[in-house]
Amino acid sequence: MHIKHHGAVNGVTGSCHQLIIDDNNSILIDCGLFQGEDSHADLNIDFDISTVKALIVTHCHIDHVGRIPYLFLAGFKGPIYTSIATAKLLPMVIEDALKLGVTRDEAIIRTCLKRLKQQIVPLDFKQWHSIPVGAGFSPEKVTSNETLFKIRLQRAGHILGSAYVEIELSKKPNNHRVVFSGDLGAPYTPLLPTPKPPYRADTLVIESTYGDKNHDGRKKRVKVLKNIIERAVADNGVVLIPAFSIGRTQELLYELEQIIHSAGKSSMWHMLQVIVDSPMAANFTAEYQHFKTLWDNEAKRRIKQGRHPLDFSQLHTIDTHQEHMALINFLSSRQQPAIIIAASGMCTGGRIVNYLEQFLPDKTTDIIFVGYQGKGTLGRDIQTYGPRGGYVYINNEKVHINAAVHTISGYSAHADQKGLIRFVTGIKKKPKLIKIVHGDDEAKATLAKKYQALLGDKTKIEIASG
Repeated sequence: MHIKHHGAVNGVTGSCHQLIIDDNNSILIDCGLFQGEDSHADLNIDFDISTVKALIVTHCHIDHVGRIPYLFLAGFKGPIYTSIATAKLLPMVIEDALKLGVTRDEAIIRTCLKRLKQQIVPLDFKQWHSIPVGAGFSPEKVTSNETLFKIRLQRAGHILGSAYVEIELSKKPNNHRVVFSGDLGAPYTPLLPTPKPPYRADTLVIESTYGDKNHDGRKKRVKVLKNIIERAVADNGVVLIPAFSIGRTQELLYELEQIIHSAGKSSMWHMLQVIVDSPMAANFTAEYQHFKTLWDNEAKRRIKQGRHPLDFSQLHTIDTHQEHMALINFLSSRQQPAIIIAASGMCTGGRIVNYLEQFLPDKTTDIIFVGYQGKGTLGRDIQTYGPRGGYVYINNEKVHINAAVHTISGYSAHADQKGLIRFVTGIKKKPKLIKIVHGDDEAKATLAKKYQALLGDKTKIEIASG
């Protein structure tokens, strides 16, 4: 048994890991798109998939699933195992990715989505599923000479439906349990419960996005968000919040609803418009509401109180491109404050780019980053050069940054260093090998040192390479 990494080794995108069981059988865990500095990478599947019997999807962010259409083109016909919620969301994500980055040909899109739906196998959380990987790959026919593996999905708390996966290889004489973290959620994030560590992991592959940083506490970050917005709208300016359509947008709406609920009826909050300019985010918000059983206890209590955390009166959704452009023209011609939440979260595309092009030169504009900005992304460039009064290029045009730039790291959907350490120390039967992926070099190196100091020589700590 060994693991090959086909992404997320030189940064935080392109997650794709191949668990080699033996010479004839392997499994893929995620098959994601490269973004930022790595976005120029060849999207075609350039590794041998002849032994790949199944794909396991931890969650449906594009950097974990965006290469699935290319996997189909390479000839993959096996099952795609994922959680029930992710199974519902995944076709929506792939359809959007195809339209934005591949083709507008409806026939090609329909063919890809049909195949995707045929190959998806939804699994419940917390239950072991036995999967044979011998000839025929039929779960109903397991013979004694087949290598059998079991998988179990556990809630990762990152976005709706997100999972970390336990894989148990039952090859004699000893079972071996491999855990892939996917993306782990931060403790005390809105809506979703904190991930609980597995009982056992012999080999652990873990993300390290914030391996060198810790987030602000929830109370502090809500206070910071409230204060920034109140100062920002005092001059009737626009507040831009780049946010991923899945996860971050819903968490922000949840927090904004609480701020509005707690504010006095005569406060500016009850007159402030919150606009989600993303049809995709609106669709995912509806799915978040559909899967209320996956919410944490705090969110469930708010529903029992008759509140609507993701559908409050000040919230408006923009659907068509025509409405989107009309809103930009309206806001740029009138002094009217508004909070705009739009994708993409790293400003690498989507409607947020049009807002940035229009409003970054305006000194009454505020932009709030609430999530990780990968190297080489427009978001990272704005974070870097904005406070210096610099500029960025958007659509090959120089755009000066006069807007105020804010970063609230606590809203990341990723676990911070404390969370990543807590996940490992919470494992009762500690791993003999930890492979660190999905992080910048400094984050991976810092986390590796922390793990080694905590676990000693009994655990080998390895920074994964391609």
